[in-house]
Amino acid sequence: MTWIEAPGGYGGLLLSAEPPGAERVHNWREAGQPVSRKPGPTSHTDTTSLENFLRPIVEQFGCDLEAADITPAGRRRLLRVLVDRDGGISLDDIAEVTRAISKALDADDIMGEGAYTLEVSSPGVDRPLTLPRHWRRNISRLVAVTLSDDTKLTGRIKSASEEAAELDVDGKRQSVAYADVAKAKIQIEFNRTAGNDEKETPADGTVEEN
Repeated sequence: MTWIEAPGGYGGLLLSAEPPGAERVHNWREAGQPVSRKPGPTSHTDTTSLENFLRPIVEQFGCDLEAADITPAGRRRLLRVLVDRDGGISLDDIAEVTRAISKALDADDIMGEGAYTLEVSSPGVDRPLTLPRHWRRNISRLVAVTLSDDTKLTGRIKSASEEAAELDVDGKRQSVAYADVAKAKIQIEFNRTAGNDEKETPADGTVEEN
Protein backbone atom coordinates (compact mmCIF):
# COMPACT_ATOMS: atom_id res chain seq x y z
CA MET A 1 0.00 0.00 0.00
CA THR A 2 1.29 3.43 -0.90
CA TRP A 3 0.28 6.79 0.50
CA ILE A 4 0.17 9.51 -2.17
CA GLU A 5 -0.20 13.17 -1.32
CA ALA A 6 -3.09 14.65 -3.25
CA PRO A 7 -2.02 17.39 -5.71
CA GLY A 8 -3.27 20.94 -5.88
CA GLY A 9 -3.14 21.65 -2.14
CA TYR A 10 -6.10 19.39 -1.47
CA GLY A 11 -4.80 18.55 1.99
CA GLY A 12 -5.76 14.90 1.84
CA LEU A 13 -4.10 11.58 1.25
CA LEU A 14 -4.87 8.78 -1.15
CA LEU A 15 -4.07 5.16 -0.42
CA SER A 16 -3.72 2.93 -3.44
CA ALA A 17 -3.92 -0.76 -2.55
CA GLU A 18 -3.86 -3.55 -5.10
CA PRO A 19 -3.28 -7.30 -4.94
CA PRO A 20 -0.10 -8.71 -6.52
CA GLY A 21 -0.29 -8.75 -10.29
CA ALA A 22 -3.26 -6.40 -10.49
CA GLU A 23 -3.32 -4.12 -13.51
CA ARG A 24 -2.72 -0.48 -12.57
CA VAL A 25 -4.32 2.37 -14.47
CA HIS A 26 -3.50 5.61 -12.61
CA ASN A 27 -5.54 8.51 -13.87
CA TRP A 28 -5.98 11.80 -11.94
CA ARG A 29 -9.43 13.06 -12.87
CA GLU A 30 -8.89 16.29 -10.95
CA ALA A 31 -7.05 17.53 -7.87
CA GLY A 32 -8.01 15.58 -4.80
CA GLN A 33 -9.83 12.81 -6.63
CA PRO A 34 -8.85 9.15 -6.31
CA VAL A 35 -6.79 7.30 -8.87
CA SER A 36 -8.79 4.74 -10.79
CA ARG A 37 -7.95 1.21 -11.70
CA LYS A 38 -9.43 -1.48 -13.91
CA PRO A 39 -12.34 -2.86 -11.84
CA GLY A 40 -13.14 -6.46 -11.20
CA PRO A 41 -16.58 -8.07 -11.10
CA THR A 42 -19.28 -6.41 -9.01
CA SER A 43 -20.45 -7.77 -5.69
CA HIS A 44 -23.11 -7.04 -3.07
CA THR A 45 -22.56 -6.47 0.64
CA ASP A 46 -25.16 -6.19 3.39
CA THR A 47 -24.89 -2.74 4.99
CA THR A 48 -25.82 -3.93 8.49
CA SER A 49 -23.16 -6.64 8.43
CA LEU A 50 -20.66 -4.09 7.16
CA GLU A 51 -21.46 -1.65 9.99
CA ASN A 52 -21.09 -4.44 12.54
CA PHE A 53 -17.73 -5.29 10.99
CA LEU A 54 -16.47 -1.69 10.95
CA ARG A 55 -17.76 -0.49 14.35
CA PRO A 56 -15.17 -2.21 16.61
CA ILE A 57 -12.37 -1.07 14.30
CA VAL A 58 -13.49 2.56 14.52
CA GLU A 59 -14.06 2.35 18.28
CA GLN A 60 -10.41 1.36 18.82
CA PHE A 61 -9.58 5.00 18.07
CA GLY A 62 -12.18 6.43 20.44
CA CYS A 63 -14.49 7.24 17.55
CA ASP A 64 -18.10 6.45 16.71
CA LEU A 65 -19.22 4.94 13.43
CA GLU A 66 -21.87 7.38 12.23
CA ALA A 67 -22.67 5.72 8.91
CA ALA A 68 -21.40 3.26 6.33
CA ASP A 69 -23.02 2.87 2.96
CA ILE A 70 -22.20 1.45 -0.44
CA THR A 71 -23.26 3.13 -3.67
CA PRO A 72 -22.48 2.45 -7.34
CA ALA A 73 -19.66 4.55 -8.78
CA GLY A 74 -19.32 3.73 -12.45
CA ARG A 75 -18.09 0.15 -12.81
CA ARG A 76 -17.01 -0.01 -9.17
CA ARG A 77 -18.62 0.70 -5.79
CA LEU A 78 -18.05 3.54 -3.31
CA LEU A 79 -17.84 2.49 0.34
CA ARG A 80 -18.32 5.68 2.31
CA VAL A 81 -17.62 5.62 6.05
CA LEU A 82 -18.45 8.53 8.39
CA VAL A 83 -16.73 8.71 11.78
CA ASP A 84 -16.75 11.27 14.58
CA ARG A 85 -15.98 11.69 18.28
CA ASP A 86 -16.37 14.15 21.13
CA GLY A 87 -14.05 17.12 20.76
CA GLY A 88 -13.90 16.76 16.99
CA ILE A 89 -11.79 14.63 14.70
CA SER A 90 -8.74 15.76 12.72
CA LEU A 91 -7.49 14.69 9.31
CA ASP A 92 -4.63 12.83 11.02
CA ASP A 93 -7.19 10.92 13.08
CA ILE A 94 -9.14 10.02 9.95
CA ALA A 95 -5.93 8.87 8.29
CA GLU A 96 -5.30 6.42 11.13
CA VAL A 97 -8.85 5.10 10.98
CA THR A 98 -8.59 4.77 7.21
CA ARG A 99 -5.42 2.67 7.48
CA ALA A 100 -7.03 0.37 10.05
CA ILE A 101 -10.22 -0.09 8.03
CA SER A 102 -8.25 -0.75 4.84
CA LYS A 103 -6.10 -3.36 6.57
CA ALA A 104 -9.16 -5.10 8.02
CA LEU A 105 -10.95 -5.15 4.68
CA ASP A 106 -7.85 -6.57 2.99
CA ALA A 107 -7.88 -9.46 5.45
CA ASP A 108 -11.61 -10.21 5.10
CA ASP A 109 -13.96 -11.02 2.22
CA ILE A 110 -16.91 -8.96 3.48
CA MET A 111 -16.72 -6.68 0.41
CA GLY A 112 -16.66 -9.64 -1.96
CA GLU A 113 -14.64 -9.74 -5.16
CA GLY A 114 -15.92 -6.57 -6.83
CA ALA A 115 -13.79 -3.44 -7.15
CA TYR A 116 -14.54 -0.63 -4.71
CA THR A 117 -13.27 2.70 -3.41
CA LEU A 118 -13.07 3.35 0.33
CA GLU A 119 -13.74 6.92 1.48
CA VAL A 120 -13.51 7.87 5.17
CA SER A 121 -14.58 11.31 6.39
CA SER A 122 -16.30 13.10 9.26
CA PRO A 123 -19.95 14.22 9.10
CA GLY A 124 -20.76 17.73 7.95
CA VAL A 125 -22.96 20.12 9.91
CA ASP A 126 -25.80 19.50 7.44
CA ARG A 127 -26.43 15.98 8.77
CA PRO A 128 -29.61 15.59 10.89
CA LEU A 129 -29.28 15.18 14.65
CA THR A 130 -30.62 11.70 15.38
CA LEU A 131 -28.74 10.60 18.52
CA PRO A 132 -27.99 12.25 21.90
CA ARG A 133 -24.28 12.46 21.04
CA HIS A 134 -25.10 14.52 17.94
CA TRP A 135 -26.76 17.14 20.13
CA ARG A 136 -23.88 17.06 22.62
CA ARG A 137 -21.29 17.61 19.89
CA ASN A 138 -23.19 20.62 18.58
CA ILE A 139 -23.60 22.56 21.83
CA SER A 140 -23.57 26.34 21.13
CA ARG A 141 -24.80 25.86 17.57
CA LEU A 142 -28.12 27.00 16.16
CA VAL A 143 -30.57 24.19 15.40
CA ALA A 144 -33.90 24.11 13.56
CA VAL A 145 -36.26 21.57 15.12
CA THR A 146 -39.54 20.10 13.91
CA LEU A 147 -41.45 18.32 16.66
CA SER A 148 -43.69 15.30 16.18
CA ASP A 149 -46.78 17.57 16.42
CA ASP A 150 -45.38 19.68 13.52
CA THR A 151 -44.37 22.53 15.85
CA LYS A 152 -41.25 24.25 14.51
CA LEU A 153 -38.69 26.14 16.56
CA THR A 154 -35.15 27.42 16.16
CA GLY A 155 -32.77 27.89 19.05
CA ARG A 156 -29.20 27.57 20.23
CA ILE A 157 -28.20 24.35 21.98
CA LYS A 158 -27.15 25.19 25.54
CA SER A 159 -26.83 21.67 26.97
CA ALA A 160 -27.64 18.08 26.07
CA SER A 161 -28.32 14.98 28.15
CA GLU A 162 -29.20 11.43 27.11
CA GLU A 163 -32.92 12.28 27.06
CA ALA A 164 -33.26 15.94 26.08
CA ALA A 165 -31.54 19.12 24.98
CA GLU A 166 -31.97 22.60 26.38
CA LEU A 167 -32.31 25.34 23.78
CA ASP A 168 -32.17 29.11 23.96
CA VAL A 169 -35.19 30.14 21.89
CA ASP A 170 -35.47 33.92 21.53
CA GLY A 171 -33.79 34.42 24.89
CA LYS A 172 -35.90 31.83 26.72
CA ARG A 173 -34.76 28.37 27.80
CA GLN A 174 -36.78 25.48 26.40
CA SER A 175 -36.26 21.77 26.98
CA VAL A 176 -36.74 19.52 23.97
CA ALA A 177 -37.06 15.78 24.51
CA TYR A 178 -35.47 13.72 21.76
CA ALA A 179 -38.52 11.44 21.76
CA ASP A 180 -40.61 14.44 20.62
CA VAL A 181 -38.28 15.42 17.76
CA ALA A 182 -39.27 14.51 14.21
CA LYS A 183 -36.36 16.36 12.59
CA ALA A 184 -33.45 18.47 13.79
CA LYS A 185 -30.78 20.09 11.67
CA ILE A 186 -27.93 22.47 12.48
CA GLN A 187 -28.18 25.85 10.78
CA ILE A 188 -25.08 27.12 9.00
CA GLU A 189 -23.90 30.45 10.41
CA PHE A 190 -21.29 32.12 8.26
CA ASN A 191 -20.55 34.72 10.94
CA ARG A 192 -19.78 32.21 13.70
CA THR A 193 -16.76 33.36 15.73
CA ALA A 194 -15.67 29.86 16.77
CA GLY A 195 -14.89 27.48 13.95
CA ASN A 196 -16.17 27.28 10.41
CA ASP A 197 -19.48 25.76 9.38
CA GLU A 198 -18.52 23.55 6.48
CA LYS A 199 -20.95 21.14 4.89
CA GLU A 200 -18.44 18.30 4.74
CA THR A 201 -14.93 17.58 5.95
CA PRO A 202 -12.85 16.36 2.96
CA ALA A 203 -12.07 12.67 3.04
CA ASP A 204 -8.51 12.05 4.26
CA GLY A 205 -8.12 8.55 2.90
CA THR A 206 -9.36 7.02 -0.31
CA VAL A 207 -8.62 3.40 -1.09
CA GLU A 208 -9.05 1.55 -4.35
CA GLU A 209 -9.65 -2.18 -4.05
CA ASN A 210 -10.12 -5.08 -6.46
